[in-house]
Amino acid sequence: MGSYIPLFILFIIVFVLLRQKRLAVVKKIIKNRKKGDRTEMIELAKRFIGKECLIYAFDGGHQFEGVIKEVSDGAVLLEKDGQVEAINLDFVIRIREFPKNKKGKKKSVVID
Repeated sequence: MGSYIPLFILFIIVFVLLRQKRLAVVKKIIKNRKKGDRTEMIELAKRFIGKECLIYAFDGGHQFEGVIKEVSDGAVLLEKDGQVEAINLDFVIRIREFPKNKKGKKKSVVID
């Protein structure tokens, strides 16, 4: 039982450090947002309207899939299975069209 305590403490320390890193990235994004340099991502996202896309968030753990319906000043409206979802463009790092195989069908597994 006593040997688990150091492992538990190490786990807590790693969790806190990862959380602080994530908060630092969010603060940097908010700081850059005030400068108004996200117009490029808005223009690029508008190219994908009506296409089925994969949208990746900054932390790598979040990936959104669906058809882009609308792009506004700071958000993308994404529709999947009749559900509409709004994604903040400040946290988007990558948008790509859903990959297709040689026959033109959607790939069942997407590896990045």
